[in-house]
Amino acid sequence: MNEDPFKEYTVESEPDKRNKKYAWYTAIGLQAVDGLTTSEYLLNTAELNIEGKISFAEADALLQTYYEEKPVHSTEDRTEEADKVSARIAAILSERAFSFTPNEYLSIHKRLFTGIYSHAGCIRRYNITKNEWVLDGATVFYGSATELQATLNYDFSEERNFSYRGLSMDEIIRHLAFFISRLWQIHVFGEGNTRTTAVFFIKYLRSLGFDVTNDIFAKNAWYFRNALVRANYNDLKNGIHKTTEFIELFLRNLLLNENHPLHNRTLHVSGVFKTQEKVNIEEQKVNIGKIKANIEDLFTAKTASHVCKLLEEFGFQTIFGRSDVQRVLGLKSTRSTALLQEMSKYGVTEPIYGCGKGKYRFKL
Repeated sequence: MNEDPFKEYTVESEPDKRNKKYAWYTAIGLQAVDGLTTSEYLLNTAELNIEGKISFAEADALLQTYYEEKPVHSTEDRTEEADKVSARIAAILSERAFSFTPNEYLSIHKRLFTGIYSHAGCIRRYNITKNEWVLDGATVFYGSATELQATLNYDFSEERNFSYRGLSMDEIIRHLAFFISRLWQIHVFGEGNTRTTAVFFIKYLRSLGFDVTNDIFAKNAWYFRNALVRANYNDLKNGIHKTTEFIELFLRNLLLNENHPLHNRTLHVSGVFKTQEKVNIEEQKVNIGKIKANIEDLFTAKTASHVCKLLEEFGFQTIFGRSDVQRVLGLKSTRSTALLQEMSKYGVTEPIYGCGKGKYRFKL
């Protein structure tokens, strides 16, 4: 036999560096939807994988061994979860295989959270509510536990039968926004719903022919979740209507490489944060000047420099956490946490509740 009759079938090999970088960056960024941050060890492991020195399976095995030898004793420390889930997301995003089925959706959740949640891959059996910062403490009405499987099957059937033929990109984006917000609102899983939905959605978009290899998910994971919240919340008495306008902006940046500002404060139902964006610039400068003077009195020179840099980056209205401090200052997670606690202790920042653990903003 001179010619390989199976040459059209190729075993999928490790993806190239560009694709692996995207997969890891997105995977790590998605942890922000639950207020989680990854460790230095995870970053080092990711670099080894990107450079082709270890496979995704080997990266997962290294993390497993690392946490077996270094058990986490605090129930509040979810770094292990962030690390392991990041590695699994990166592996899934690097695979081309995909099926648009409810079972695929459930399977992704199982792969991500096996060994982390006892209900990995299972449909929740209880009803839930979640106090949302973007809703000023209110909750979305999530799917009823008794109807989740039927609702999930119906939504998949509707999308499978939908034809994108002849639609403009505006119409396609509007429909995709509706589909993903509806799927997310069912909230099939007790925990890990947004991360699972994001991974499934990226895979689905690829199956539709979209490249989806930019940094929009990595940098705007919290915005993505809040946009889904706003797409599923009504308070007609106060003139608030559910809207896909925010998730559409996200998708335009993701799919069309447009550059719409994606600020979480613009999604808040009160409109307070949007109004405060128009604060008098000179007055803002005076306030910043006053705080900087206090900062120099309260902290050591090095710490004061860090605090001033954060103030310049975030101003008075932007909410930030440990991962943001790490990104801006290049500090390790433990030092970033200590700095946040120190700023709060001296009254320079105030904690913000309802938008994830460990979130703060500067006080006027």
